[in-house]
Amino acid sequence: MARLESSADTPIPVRVVAQKIGEWIARLGEIWIDGQIAQVTRRPGMSTQFLTLRDPDANISLTVTCARGVLPDKVGEGSRVVLRARPDFYLERGTLSLRATEIRQVGLGELLARLEALKKLLAAEGLFAAERKQALPFLPRCIGLITGRASAAERDIIENARRRLPDVAFRIESVATQGASAVNEVVDALRRLDSDTSVDVIVIARGGGSVEDLLPFSNETLLRAVSAARTPVVSAIGHETDTPLLDFVADLAVSTPTDAAKRIVPDLAVELRELSALRDRARGSVRRRLSREAELISGLPERLRNTVQARIDRDRAEAGALRDRARRRAAGLVESAGTDLGHVRARLRSLSPQSTLERGYAVVRRRTDGAVVRDAADASGELRIRVARGEFDAFAK
Repeated sequence: MARLESSADTPIPVRVVAQKIGEWIARLGEIWIDGQIAQVTRRPGMSTQFLTLRDPDANISLTVTCARGVLPDKVGEGSRVVLRARPDFYLERGTLSLRATEIRQVGLGELLARLEALKKLLAAEGLFAAERKQALPFLPRCIGLITGRASAAERDIIENARRRLPDVAFRIESVATQGASAVNEVVDALRRLDSDTSVDVIVIARGGGSVEDLLPFSNETLLRAVSAARTPVVSAIGHETDTPLLDFVADLAVSTPTDAAKRIVPDLAVELRELSALRDRARGSVRRRLSREAELISGLPERLRNTVQARIDRDRAEAGALRDRARRRAAGLVESAGTDLGHVRARLRSLSPQSTLERGYAVVRRRTDGAVVRDAADASGELRIRVARGEFDAFAK
């Protein structure tokens, strides 16, 4: 299609633009389209039926017209369908619609296959990973509850939670839990609660239903919104046999709304009993410890006396041993000194003049001057002779 040339001086009329849009859309021909029926209008007596087809993963919808026989009677609002249609641009109103020539309801097998493919995609992206899960608060002050207005799920959660913890508060967001508008309403409610800092945990709840009824809780848009939430999210959808993909993304998945209350809110009576038991155990432990300490303190003087006496006895024994060793050492020293003195005395005796005299020698002196005679030439006149025992006079010529 040739590009339209225009300017502020040569603008293109609306009719021309509309014609060009219609021509381009007409070139699409018949195409197969996947979507969810948001609204059906069956007017008695009219051969044409009207319905609104929306994208379940985006807030986009188109008007569809078809002949009465094209739309199966069992197809209604919320049904997932595949239809063959020709896009039609209504020139007078400038609106786009689809003219369907065949509408097929998506079967359960195909729905499950699509859910399985989405499950694998999100798992590969890590949205189900355990490390992404947030811990739930032990004692929530306020619970955000997303559920159907005045539903059994709402009643079960509130009654069971307040039975366990009477003062727990709720902020309730009533939404459609099935049908074409369910996803958008749940996502909007989730964002409101997530932005409220007083909400400690968010519960998304509804009762059981068919696979088609629970499809909103396996919607990719909702799952990604839950994954991005800063507040912990609990999935409480359906019964034990129901497993929407929300269970895999949520921080905690429970089998029923009733179970959600039991898992989120601690039982005050049970906690008080456990606290009382802990207090009793603590008291018993303190009493036993005090008793042991009292026994230790009461026995301390006796142990102290025994310890001091044992120390005295030990020191006395050590002193006695030291005294004995000192005595033995002194006696040894005296004995050794006596022996040495005897040796010295003997040596002195052997070296004394008396000892020499005892061996037969004599000391000869002149009587005139008392000089010792060492040379025979000096021995003349009167002499004084000293022997070992006594002295006598002699005369030398």
